[in-house]
Amino acid sequence: MKLSHRLNGKLHGLVIMAGVCAALSLPAAEDAAARTLAEVKSLGAISMCANDNALPYASKDPDKPGFQIELGRAIAEGLGLPLNVEWIFPRRRANIVNCDLMFDNANDPKMYEGRLLLTHPYQKSGVALGFRADAEPITDFKELKKGQKIGVMINSIAAMVLGKAGKSFSPYAFQSDMLEDLQKGEIYGAAISTAMMSYEVFQHPDSGLRVVNAFDSEPMLAWEVSVGLRKSDQALVDAINGVLDRLLADGTVTRIYAKYGVEHRKP
Repeated sequence: MKLSHRLNGKLHGLVIMAGVCAALSLPAAEDAAARTLAEVKSLGAISMCANDNALPYASKDPDKPGFQIELGRAIAEGLGLPLNVEWIFPRRRANIVNCDLMFDNANDPKMYEGRLLLTHPYQKSGVALGFRADAEPITDFKELKKGQKIGVMINSIAAMVLGKAGKSFSPYAFQSDMLEDLQKGEIYGAAISTAMMSYEVFQHPDSGLRVVNAFDSEPMLAWEVSVGLRKSDQALVDAINGVLDRLLADGTVTRIYAKYGVEHRKP
């Protein structure tokens, strides 16, 4: 059984590499300025950037828009504004379309100094280990035994961490291939973004696959994420923080993630 569409996996496997999600969330160029709170209100809408074919994060499918789109809509509604979605790939094209919001940025203001302002974090994210049902139960990657080979993306931080710990791993160029080999039993586990692995399990409940947050002890592979505002002002950040706090408190964020089989892990 193929666990993911090969085209989708090959398109995004190199983008959402295990352990480099945070680095890739930083736009490379920011020549065009986004809008302040006053400008957003004057315009009568707020915009976000997203990839149109990157479930569970985002897609153009009206029935499965992805959790980033649903979070964006909830934030816009809380601000009393409609949401415009600018479809881009890769993320560095954000400066061309001049969107306001970018989701799933590592909550590290120094990383985006002069480029993005960050909201309160809304999710604990990072890299997880995916296992088949017959794998031994573990809670931390350090418990992996000799010969239990883990699939990793080529040149990923997960590969570096596992190698440094003396664990066996096998590099992949495409995460779709890694997931197929996991299902076939050719590798013991797969190091992959928590959201992507959770969505695979959600799509294939009879596969026997499971997700373990086995890298929580490794800061380079576990982080909190925030909404990034491109060259905006603190007033807009404060307004969105107020909305986010309400969405977190009333369970909206948790329910949105659950629609895609992703656990909401509060920061």
